Amino acid sequence: MKEAMDNSLPLQLSHVRKSISIINRTYTIIHSTALTALLYYRVSFLFQNPEIRSHTPTFPWLLVFSGELILSFIWLLGQAYRWRYVTRTSFPERLPDNKHLPAIDVFICTADPKREPTFGVMNTVISAMALDYPPEKLHVYVSDDGGSSVTLYGMKEAWAFARLWLPFCCTHGIKTRCPEVYFSGAEDDEDGELRGNEFFEERQKIKIEFELFRELVMRANENCGAGGDSINGDHPPIIERQNKVIDEKEAEMPILVYVSREKRPSHPHHFKAGALNVLLRVSSMISNSPYILVLDCDMYCNDPSSARQAMCFHLDPKLSPSLAFVQFPQKFHNISSNDIYDSLIRSAFTTVWEGMDGLDGPVLSGTGFYMKRVALYGTSIQDDTNLTVLRQTFGYSDEFIKSMSQKCKPNISNGRDSQAGILREAQLLASCEFENQTKWGEEVGFLHHSVCEDVLTGYNLHRKGWTSVFCLPSKPQFLGSSITNLNDLLVQSTRWASGLVDIGISKFCPFLYGPLKTSFLQNICYAELSFFPFYFLPVWCFATIPQLCLFNGIPLYPEVSSSFFVVFAFIFLSALSKHLWEVMSTGGSIRTWSNEQRIWMIKSVTTYLYGSLDAIMKRFGMRKASFSPTNKVSDRDRVKLYQMGKFDFRISEAVLTSMVTLVVLNMVAFIAGVARVIIFGNWEKLLMQVLLSLYILIMGSPVLEGMIVRKDKGRIPYSITLFSVVLAMVVLTLGSVVLLY
Repeated sequence: MKEAMDNSLPLQLSHVRKSISIINRTYTIIHSTALTALLYYRVSFLFQNPEIRSHTPTFPWLLVFSGELILSFIWLLGQAYRWRYVTRTSFPERLPDNKHLPAIDVFICTADPKREPTFGVMNTVISAMALDYPPEKLHVYVSDDGGSSVTLYGMKEAWAFARLWLPFCCTHGIKTRCPEVYFSGAEDDEDGELRGNEFFEERQKIKIEFELFRELVMRANENCGAGGDSINGDHPPIIERQNKVIDEKEAEMPILVYVSREKRPSHPHHFKAGALNVLLRVSSMISNSPYILVLDCDMYCNDPSSARQAMCFHLDPKLSPSLAFVQFPQKFHNISSNDIYDSLIRSAFTTVWEGMDGLDGPVLSGTGFYMKRVALYGTSIQDDTNLTVLRQTFGYSDEFIKSMSQKCKPNISNGRDSQAGILREAQLLASCEFENQTKWGEEVGFLHHSVCEDVLTGYNLHRKGWTSVFCLPSKPQFLGSSITNLNDLLVQSTRWASGLVDIGISKFCPFLYGPLKTSFLQNICYAELSFFPFYFLPVWCFATIPQLCLFNGIPLYPEVSSSFFVVFAFIFLSALSKHLWEVMSTGGSIRTWSNEQRIWMIKSVTTYLYGSLDAIMKRFGMRKASFSPTNKVSDRDRVKLYQMGKFDFRISEAVLTSMVTLVVLNMVAFIAGVARVIIFGNWEKLLMQVLLSLYILIMGSPVLEGMIVRKDKGRIPYSITLFSVVLAMVVLTLGSVVLLY
């Protein structure tokens, strides 16, 4: 009776947030109307009487106009996210019995034990093994792209500890299944007062084993950092299954497999996309689960129910046929109350992803998603499929091609001969040359034309007709380590900007690649993602050109008495107000708003510029693609500054110089502009440029503080300040000559 009732109830429900959609659409229309008026004002200037135009140099006017056009265009693309907001609810209790649930393979990627500490990676591994899912249907694969013996050793120790940890979690219903978090006291144990002495005695025994596990792994990691084995870029494929002989206890545990693909200096490896494709092939020989969970090595499972929640969507009869993946948001456990670096990435997961979910689905986000395996293959193999065509597409492994058939069963076996045969085939699939002359990374698997392989792969899936959904439960399903210093933020943002522009200027450009294959608004969303790093063009323009003209007393904006002054003021204030409304409506504050504004401006003049240049240089063969894992090692001094809400300016001198120079330039222009207004009284003509410089100075206040006030290690060095002042003076002098004469 209960089963029949459950089958009649939906596994998930979606709700369109109509009120927010109406507000967003109304705002888009009003703001677009104001932008049209701005466009009319700028264009009409070009047709004015030459005698009138002679008072304003044409070149700076055109530069500012170009910046306004680019800014307006990217803004217009971004409104596609806000067209139709959707929220979803899942009902895991309505899923069928465990025996009817599909199997899941978990992929965890790591690359360097020095930047990604092994102990943290192993906590992620153990938390994945402890998901609330039938253990015989859960298989965990770790890709060690560094080929480090430390990672392999850590996995063996993790497996030994997991044999104690998993039964403890299942027996006592532990909700926090990442052992490091649980034993740190961060677990909210609602039933703690009801547990008996037997539980606490067992917990103490497990804690002792955990401390031993921690000591062994961290000692191995320290030896690696002290000059031992770290990463190996030249080695054969290494594949090792931890539970080779299954006893009665281990039959109730997920399998754990170590994979280090072959690395040769002469072969391209395509970074994370290449590692994931190897895991995709190797896992097909061992477990061949129809669904895949991909996790970053620091993104531990905070709620063990994520697999069941994802299956509510994948098993829904209305969604399932076209559903490629279920995306969960990235959440972080080390965000400060101030969050000066916008490490929460609030805008992405409360605006972009929810907005795209109302279209064809959110973009693939690199971690925390449950993917349907067949979606990555592009097809399921039928009996009459041409074998030659399959080999040209997927490579010359008949065993792998056989695994793609819906009739194929997983190769989980105890027989030694069977295990040896599987291992040989898996090593072939993990070799450097296997992908040669195939369509791996080109049409099937994770695409490797960009270091943002997640965005490109998701776009390709949507273009092929697949959909996705965004699941945002009240409790974070996964928690990771966020960036807590400015240097790592800029390095990561530069890599992302480069990867996104890679897509925009390649054959995958959304304006060329997707219009006929995806819905109009979905394609516009991908276009905004690909080109938003070009924000650097208008931001650099607005941070320099009006200031140079202000310094020389030349107006670029309407007088206060002009009706067009209202247009410009409205556009500026409405944009800020709309952003503030979005922040406040998603639980943020005015401080959150100002932090997001500041970081957007900092990224625009630094990482978006350097990332875009990097992508363009790669496109013309002037630079090779590179990838550096985000540093997961915490520095106490840097973390302390982050928690105090102070910027850490120990970053690249070139990047820091550009930031400081712009602040100095705006400070000088602001002072000169105020002086002109006081002395000559032409405040009506220069007011908008004075206010623009003032706004930039307010947003750049941490830079001013780092230059003048602070004395700690994270301050701006005096040499950089002095050099930036000289450079700003040179820019003011030369800029005045070039722009005005």
